[in-house]
Amino acid sequence: MNDFILYFKMGLFHVLDIKAYDHILFLIVLAVVYQFKQWKKVLWLVTLFTVGHSITLALSAYNVINVRADLVEFLIPLTIFITGLLNVITARKASVGKENQNLFFAFFFGLVHGLGFSNYFKAMIGRNAEKLFPLLEFALGVEAAQVIIVGLILIVGALVQSIFGVNRRDWILVASSIVIGFAVQMMIDRVFW
Repeated sequence: MNDFILYFKMGLFHVLDIKAYDHILFLIVLAVVYQFKQWKKVLWLVTLFTVGHSITLALSAYNVINVRADLVEFLIPLTIFITGLLNVITARKASVGKENQNLFFAFFFGLVHGLGFSNYFKAMIGRNAEKLFPLLEFALGVEAAQVIIVGLILIVGALVQSIFGVNRRDWILVASSIVIGFAVQMMIDRVFW
């Protein structure tokens, strides 16, 4: 049970750590196009991201893949930038209920984000022969943290739109643009060539 709590907490704080804010930024641009009443779609979004994240962690933990860390560290903000840019481009469509379906991005970019944590995760579990349960326990922690973050994003969006009268399109544009600004700076800081 102690191992479960250990790996669950590591997954939880992997996402909730403010120093690793790239995960939070990505969740913002994934979820900002949705409304609170669309929680089932958002839950799928979060789960697909976790599945993608877990696949690359597993492949790395079992030494099936090994990707240069500097390349992955650049690709992570690039995924954030692309998702935010697509939100800006499709904000009008999303504001009338035909939201950008970020499900593909959640899964595919989850694969990339999982690679970003793979070296640390391999060091954390060491030469431990049993890798499956730590991976699953870690994934549950990631999933729980993402549900918390996305829930907060949906609540903030609902409050901004209802209390301050911001229309949905403007909410999507402003939130996505702010995240794009952070992503551009992160890409500049992480240029690998």
